[in-house]
Amino acid sequence: MATFGEILEQIQTEQRLSPSDRVRRKCLAKLHELTERNLVVYYSGWLQKQGPENFSNVMINDEDKHGFMAAFAGLDFDKGLDLVLHTPGGDVAATESIIDYLRSKFGRDIRVIVPQISMSGGTMIALAATEIIMGRHSNLGPIDPQIGGRPAIAIIAEFEKARNDIAANPAHALLWQPILQQYAPTLLSSADQAIKWTREIGAKTLQEGLFYGDAEADRKSAELIEFLISHDLHRAHGRHLHRSELSQHGLNITELEKDDELQDAVLSVHHACMITVGNTPAAKLIENHLGIAHVKAVGQFQMVQMPMQAIPPQTPIVPQQPPPPTPDVPQPETAPTQTDAAAPAKRQVRGVAPRKRATAPKRTAKRPVRGV
Repeated sequence: MATFGEILEQIQTEQRLSPSDRVRRKCLAKLHELTERNLVVYYSGWLQKQGPENFSNVMINDEDKHGFMAAFAGLDFDKGLDLVLHTPGGDVAATESIIDYLRSKFGRDIRVIVPQISMSGGTMIALAATEIIMGRHSNLGPIDPQIGGRPAIAIIAEFEKARNDIAANPAHALLWQPILQQYAPTLLSSADQAIKWTREIGAKTLQEGLFYGDAEADRKSAELIEFLISHDLHRAHGRHLHRSELSQHGLNITELEKDDELQDAVLSVHHACMITVGNTPAAKLIENHLGIAHVKAVGQFQMVQMPMQAIPPQTPIVPQQPPPPTPDVPQPETAPTQTDAAAPAKRQVRGVAPRKRATAPKRTAKRPVRGV
């Protein structure tokens, strides 16, 4: 039986939650009850909050580590992790750090659910799972690194093309000069290092997870990473990769439609999160099935605690008493101002004639008569 204080805490917590928060948490709890696994959503609102001013809010960054730390607090790590991913990607270093943190907490017992899209860095996080659940509408994306919004692989390829063209025909150097002048001194080496770094992260993630213990883990992970990183094959970093081709290249994909109850629960969570980031200032959600959430809002940061957490007592507010009425005291009459158009004439004292102000006679100058 809940005590009076516990019931009061629940009521006060519910009063602080918006309708979208209450509905979303019910959906998370329902999915958790169905799978009996730890559930965490990492949901970005980049489709709803676009523009450069929202870039840092919706992309993967180092601040997300704090969200995962909060979401993992109090969980039973022996129950594994179901991670719902919906993100455009982001910083490579932050992505690598998040993968390592997930692995340190749950080992290889990680399952990723992609309700719609998990691109770039989100795809790299998905590689940490031994199983990826995707629907017909779900997509992952290429993992080729970007430098200043340009594919690192394309930067190197264009430079090689220019060098070969100029070597074959030196007169073409003038045609390539405006393009090559835009290359910073360290651009090529930075692009090369970014490509190597991405390959290393991807291979390590697969060998410690999906291909762990496989005698051909090195070959399988290298082939899968080459497929995901290929700029020539995918043509663009935003290319959407479907579950059929991902499965053909070695990922362990489970079709969401095979379990109707699971599909309904997953899509309910997806729609609840979509409404939250679409109708509120929230730009990113990291939330578990217990109601602990790290919410990145546009222009601010919020930390929503677990519903059953104790709330400090509030001091009751005593209404102020109105001041006691003051007795009416007759006020002396004041003389009207000169600016008051409706001011009455000055009162004269009876029996005393008003004193007239003496005025000096006007002096007139005599005009001289000409010729006199």
